[in-house]
Amino acid sequence: MREWIYGRNPVYEVLRAGRRDAFQLLVAEGAQDKGRLGEILRLAAKKKLIVIRVPRQKLDRINTGNQGVALEAAGYPYSSLDEMLVLAEERQQKPFILILDALQDPQNLGTLLRTAEAVGVHGIMLPLRQAAMVSPAVVAASSGASEHMLVTQANLAQAITILKDENIWVVGLDGGPDSQSPDQVRLDGSVALVVGNEGQGMRRLVRESCDLLLRLPMRGNVESLNAAVAGSVALYFAWGARGFK
Repeated sequence: MREWIYGRNPVYEVLRAGRRDAFQLLVAEGAQDKGRLGEILRLAAKKKLIVIRVPRQKLDRINTGNQGVALEAAGYPYSSLDEMLVLAEERQQKPFILILDALQDPQNLGTLLRTAEAVGVHGIMLPLRQAAMVSPAVVAASSGASEHMLVTQANLAQAITILKDENIWVVGLDGGPDSQSPDQVRLDGSVALVVGNEGQGMRRLVRESCDLLLRLPMRGNVESLNAAVAGSVALYFAWGARGFK
């Protein structure tokens, strides 16, 4: 399956990561070959990629947020849980996994991919169905960070069992009365953080599979944070507990 990646940072990161086959690059007529676009064109030349100058209207038909460039590439290369655990071992780090339970909004998924890449998460797990996948919109929302992350699709309840067998603590983000605050939860070891759906939170079976539940402290008037914001804050709590290493 092929798809169009659009936007200068997403296209640049797809080419830089080199995890997908690339087929052709469309560039808007009149666009100046400098800055990020110049870097894209240099990578394209290095990869002997076909570059075609086209009217901007053609790019707008792909997506209006194209920033004058679009790349035809193979679909997103999903990974496996084993690859994530191997990556942690290669880095000589305790596993740090993010589990997203049925997130629906591509913007939220992209934001969490970007945060996860920034804090050194070894991999992200998505359910097999009823959730946003790594689409071109998600690649754009992550500003291309998706291309440097290991992402797998799995039966989450079964995958959590495997994580527990690997002595990885599974911590669900939840605002319920049985949740604990960050100062009560150890996040410095092998940990998998679970972020639930934007509306309903974690599904029952996933929630019951967690070793413990984490509640973010809040002092304002709103009841909760957006899923991507809450997940990002929790990821930074976990990274800080690991000594920002």
